[in-house]
Amino acid sequence: MSSLYINGSWKPAASGNTRDITCPATGETVITVSEAGKDDALAAISAARTAFDSGPWPTTPTPERAALLRRIADRLDAERDEVARLESLDTGKRHVESLIDMDDIASVFRHFADLAQSEAGRVIDTGMPTISSRVVTEPVGVCVLITPWNFPLLQTAWKVAPALAAGNTFILKPSELTPQTAMWLMKALEEEGLPAGVANLVTGSGAEVGPTLTESADVDMVSFTGGLVTGRSIMASAAGTVKRVALELGGKNPNVIFADANMEAAIDNALTAIFLDSGQVCSAGARLIVEESIHDEVVDEIVRRAKLIRLGGPFDEKANTGPLISEEHLAKVEKYVAEALEDGAKLRCGGERPGGELAAGSYYPPTVLDECDGSMRCVHDESFGPVLTVETFSGSTDDEKEDAAARIANDTYYGLAGAVWTENAGRAERMAKRMRHGTIWINDYHPYVPQAEWGGMKQSGIGRELGEAGLHEYQETKHIWHNTAPAEADWFPKN
Repeated sequence: MSSLYINGSWKPAASGNTRDITCPATGETVITVSEAGKDDALAAISAARTAFDSGPWPTTPTPERAALLRRIADRLDAERDEVARLESLDTGKRHVESLIDMDDIASVFRHFADLAQSEAGRVIDTGMPTISSRVVTEPVGVCVLITPWNFPLLQTAWKVAPALAAGNTFILKPSELTPQTAMWLMKALEEEGLPAGVANLVTGSGAEVGPTLTESADVDMVSFTGGLVTGRSIMASAAGTVKRVALELGGKNPNVIFADANMEAAIDNALTAIFLDSGQVCSAGARLIVEESIHDEVVDEIVRRAKLIRLGGPFDEKANTGPLISEEHLAKVEKYVAEALEDGAKLRCGGERPGGELAAGSYYPPTVLDECDGSMRCVHDESFGPVLTVETFSGSTDDEKEDAAARIANDTYYGLAGAVWTENAGRAERMAKRMRHGTIWINDYHPYVPQAEWGGMKQSGIGRELGEAGLHEYQETKHIWHNTAPAEADWFPKN
């Protein structure tokens, strides 16, 4: 199948290579797509460069750009079930979860449509009547957008919507494991009238096309969501041309529960925090940090309920969660748990892939590792699977408890998200201020809205998506100074 979309046309890879996309719930092939190589990446860059330098999109009036984004949102509403089905086949995610993602994606397109039209720049009062001084925003240029496999179309929307709203052109490189909804989006953009060359899609391995895309002098920006190691490599490769880089690199996210929390809500949300989508969420609450006095109450109940979670495929209505993305990823999670046990963690539940009717898929059960501490690899390394590590804190005074909890929560080189559970409003706000993470939930876990920025501190990344900052990532700021009564400066002598 021709799955490369370059300069307004669907094409096979120049090499003729293809890749089978398999559903991780069953191992069955769902589609065969083109496997792009260097020549395809160069063709996509050339198309995007020409479309930006010579095409109409960068100068298209903002209301027209916003209208196109709204049409995409409307189209997604109309085709919601089918697009969610494509997503579930690629990822193995439950269909009901993919349907929720579709609603979020439509909201993202509408958010950036509204935001783009509210951008008016600003006038600077210089105190000089003959001077007009304005600060305006313009598109960055050609953007490379590299997206992950866990929320394929949602993460794509977080990048494509602001890129288009700002007037950029782009090359989209989705995960080689989950390309189908990116293909749907390209078809939708084409049919809704986006000029040729503005949107380009290359499907295939990042190892094959990534360096070509990120090193090119014809690319002005790279936005990447994915693993830390790859993010570091992209940052290094982009340095040669000093292009703009936006990175969201995951997290090892603390979920802190104090003894005065609403225990039923805290425990229920602790399960959702880590086991939603089988833990394959960058903001998953993978580190449970619980006050020592309530450890047994909290962990025993989490373990009991984790054992009740039913695994199943995308369209199994009785399933509570689905498989991991691939057999390769499953093997990594297994190794992670084995190393944790070697380091002294105590296995409370899970820890072994299921057999029977699930054996053909890449399934791994909800797993709880108790008695963990900061010396263990499992506390600091990201499993990106349904694995919860448990640490405790204590203190003889409230200040000591907060100090201990904050110290443990911040003991990570990541800084994406975290949560604190307490009925003490003052404590909640103090902890939220002290925790070095880009999003802090108080008495909640996982919700977000497109109007609020998303991104991490420390090695969780650079820049922000969503909110107002999510649009600014794709804009250059320009100052225009207009002297309406030009006169000689009369600084140097004339004779």
